[in-house]
Amino acid sequence: MTDISFEAETSAKAADSGANASARFRERMAGGGTRSGVVDTERVNYLAGKVVKSLNDIILSERVSYEEYNALKAWLIRVGEDGEWPLFLDVWLEHSVEEVANEHREGSKGTIEGPYYIDGAPELPWNGTIPMRDDEPGTPLEFAGQVRAVDGTPLSGATVELWHADDLGFYSQFAPGLPEWNLRGSWIANEDGRFEIHTLRPAPYQIPTDGACGQLIEAAGWHAWRPAHLHFKVSAPGYELITTQLYFPGDPHNDDDIATAVKPELMLDPHSTPNGEGVVVNYDFVLDPEG
Repeated sequence: MTDISFEAETSAKAADSGANASARFRERMAGGGTRSGVVDTERVNYLAGKVVKSLNDIILSERVSYEEYNALKAWLIRVGEDGEWPLFLDVWLEHSVEEVANEHREGSKGTIEGPYYIDGAPELPWNGTIPMRDDEPGTPLEFAGQVRAVDGTPLSGATVELWHADDLGFYSQFAPGLPEWNLRGSWIANEDGRFEIHTLRPAPYQIPTDGACGQLIEAAGWHAWRPAHLHFKVSAPGYELITTQLYFPGDPHNDDDIATAVKPELMLDPHSTPNGEGVVVNYDFVLDPEG
């Protein structure tokens, strides 16, 4: 990319992205979005005790040195300074929390939300186009489907929220040079529960590597890649909201996603448009009733 309108994005720093993610999470917690006021002392004692014991067991069994201990202490401090706790937790731990939270579902499979969700994206008609720049790079993608209940009932008026990275792997509101709602939108399904989203096919990208998480990745000899994916939240009154991501076959990192978020049920089946200039996919979302 040499177009000057996109050059500013390449200056995005992990600390800036991390600070934004931390600030957004604090806002959500302050609003009670994740049962922020609920504390069960016995549960905290049990879980925190297990974590501390597990860490001490590792130190003893692996004979961790003071040099290694101090390196860990310095790294933990940097994670906080870079604001990367949301990134660290969402990349390496959220997939297990999500598995526990959604093991009861009979409908669509969920996966991690990640650190880059923003509430309040522009509302669009059932067949609307996602907000984007006039010269947004990428392959046109038409994404169609239906929202229905597990018993097959179409869910009229269901909300389908979509957000994804741009062609350089950056998310609006977490990188400079991007319009506020770039590649973020909410579609309202029609009377048959159907929707038709017009957007662009996302590209694979690396999570930020110039901060604390990148330091860990380099030290451990890991890679930082996430396969190309679309983020969704789908909801309807009386039904459980589902948070998920959908992936494209053939991506080299579907099998070793750094966030461990890929599932076979979340793989799309894209087809070229008749003119060969775009991609069409169909995918239905099935919601479980609340309760």
